[in-house]
Amino acid sequence: MADVVLVTGATGVLGREVVARARALGMPVRALTRRAELPVGEGVEWVRGDLLTGDGLAAAFAGVRTVIHCATDIRHPKNDLPGFERLLAAARTAGVGHVVNISIVGVDRIPYFYYRIKLAGERLLADSGIGWSNLRATQFPTLLDSAFGALSKLPGLLLVPSGTVCQPVDQREVAERLVELAQGAPVGQAPELGGPTVYPAERLAESWLAAAGKRRRVLAVRVPGRAGAGFRSGALTTPNADGVRSWEEYLAAEVAR
Repeated sequence: MADVVLVTGATGVLGREVVARARALGMPVRALTRRAELPVGEGVEWVRGDLLTGDGLAAAFAGVRTVIHCATDIRHPKNDLPGFERLLAAARTAGVGHVVNISIVGVDRIPYFYYRIKLAGERLLADSGIGWSNLRATQFPTLLDSAFGALSKLPGLLLVPSGTVCQPVDQREVAERLVELAQGAPVGQAPELGGPTVYPAERLAESWLAAAGKRRRVLAVRVPGRAGAGFRSGALTTPNADGVRSWEEYLAAEVAR
């Protein structure tokens, strides 16, 4: 029997797709969640564990040789680093040979707080003594969708950062790449993965409003400081435009009313 692959953040936007992709390929999957009530999924071994406290990790990592780390706490990103440290400690104890991590294009060039956390996590992984692969991807359409949904609650306006371009990549394609990396030997820093098209933020917002049937004026505002300069530098994009599904296809399937 093939070695078990442990997926963290298995109930999240990306983690769900990773679990589905791994199962479609016949890989034995153990899925980690903090939920009190474990999900039910055919062919998936769901286990309860908490990266922040360490509860349940010893049992979750037992017999695991490969980890795909998708867990993150966007609302409280300061929790990500201690959680990653506990993950790596549990992985070393269990004899894990390969940790595959998801990160973000631009974390090394934009001094945004969440990006700094992700970059620090990359460094923890590289210094862990465990075989590793790190994949930086551009923005998920679901993330942009959620952001525009929240921003469109302002009366009559939808604010976007001026001078900023984005490159949406479908999370299913990112999941495929993560599983592909997990099937091979550790590569260290993997080639970045971006969507097929680069868009100005204003154009993304306008197309989202049209698909959602909302009438708002898109207003580009200048984000101050070094983080704003990083966003305007194009650092959110990559030349590696290997993604296939377009932003327009996402809008038609998921947002259009």
